[in-house]
Amino acid sequence: MNFTPDWIKHAVIYQIFPDRFAKSAQVAKPAGIADWDAAPTYNNFMGGDLRGVVEKLDYLQDLGVNTLYFNPIFQSASNHRYHTHDYFQVDPLLGGNAAFDALIEAAHARNMKVILDGVFNHASRGFFQFNHILECGAESPYVDWFHIRDYPLNAYQGKPNYSCWWDIPALPKFNTDNPEVRDFIFSIARYWIERGADGWRLDVPYEIDDDSFWQEFRRVVKTANPDAWITGEIVREADRWLQGDQFDGVTNYLLTAACMNFFAGDTIHPDIYARGDIMSHAPAEEDAVQFAARVHDMLTRYPKAAVHAQLNPLDSHDMPRFLTIASGDRSALQLATVFQFCFPGAPCVYYGSEIGIDGGYDPECRKTIPWDATDRWDMAQHQLTKDCIALRQANPALRTGELDVLYAQDKVFVMRRVLEENEVVVAFNAGRHAMQIDLALPDNSPALLVGDSPTNSTLAARSATVWVTN
Repeated sequence: MNFTPDWIKHAVIYQIFPDRFAKSAQVAKPAGIADWDAAPTYNNFMGGDLRGVVEKLDYLQDLGVNTLYFNPIFQSASNHRYHTHDYFQVDPLLGGNAAFDALIEAAHARNMKVILDGVFNHASRGFFQFNHILECGAESPYVDWFHIRDYPLNAYQGKPNYSCWWDIPALPKFNTDNPEVRDFIFSIARYWIERGADGWRLDVPYEIDDDSFWQEFRRVVKTANPDAWITGEIVREADRWLQGDQFDGVTNYLLTAACMNFFAGDTIHPDIYARGDIMSHAPAEEDAVQFAARVHDMLTRYPKAAVHAQLNPLDSHDMPRFLTIASGDRSALQLATVFQFCFPGAPCVYYGSEIGIDGGYDPECRKTIPWDATDRWDMAQHQLTKDCIALRQANPALRTGELDVLYAQDKVFVMRRVLEENEVVVAFNAGRHAMQIDLALPDNSPALLVGDSPTNSTLAARSATVWVTN
């Protein structure tokens, strides 16, 4: 079981926050659903559902996406659904289990994979076993499922007297030392893989500080489907989890930070960026030499199989949109997008970023897609995303080839991906001025992705240019 699935090397992932992506008339909704264009809040529901996703598969396939990663879909009393009530039921607001089955059937018919978000460190106050303790106290047979210090539980007022994630009383932390809890979680992992899911993205798995737990989790999942992909949300260096016996890859926020500092370094919004640590490193404008060092670290830190199995995002539901951190600098997003699709690992597009949706920290980064107002779309970013996906899919070197850095100086970075006869050279000028470089660029006609075409060895400001040899 110490192998990563081959398909992830060729995946283009699209992250969907289910309540905000698309809404279907097939799923009945309560009267209290907010208007689709309402401003997102911590607690409002916009009514997105899984059947809405099915109805937008044409859009996703046209974009070039072949893998869908969903934020949690299980029954919950939160719009983000990280507060799980029932791990075996898809939330009725999303269409229930029948909608999941319809999604799996429709996605697989298009050769698209479906990845689910697994929240196994903590449950919720509404989770049956925890609710049982709320009602029955110390005599509940489930008291050992959680870390409880005293009774009655302070689940709503006062300081929690049980372990919970970040001391949030709504999120009681599982006692994963309890064999019953371990068996319960492993049964969830197996159930949804057997029902058709193609893998798991694991929420805060480092909170379960137990290698044997994740080793057994891997065995269970890979037994159900040897080709399933397991990736963990590890926001910093992840050597421990990527030795072949736990996860296939991790959420590669090291790439996010590198792109932010190099491509958006001079426009980073300090107040926005400073509010969180999801990207692991403090923001600072960096030059190409520092960027090259980060690239080298990402390529050599982990086993090669893990490097090609990373989930590579520019933004996500846990952080402001890249565009907002870059103070609205669309050229920064464009340059970072090109790099994202030319780097090893699976590029992940956070829903709506391909059309220039902006937004600060939660809940602002969780806006709905304005399907009926395409005049609000950034069509240049949409086309660039399509072009980058097509470029990646047409060139195996960009998916599994070796990466060499050819040039790194000032704000110019040039890299090459090579696989047999397929060679791709990508040159970035992240600076605000044209740059003359001491490097013989290929003679064949370049594919211009961002900015102006190069002249000899002069790269236009804020440009990304690609040369392909087959």
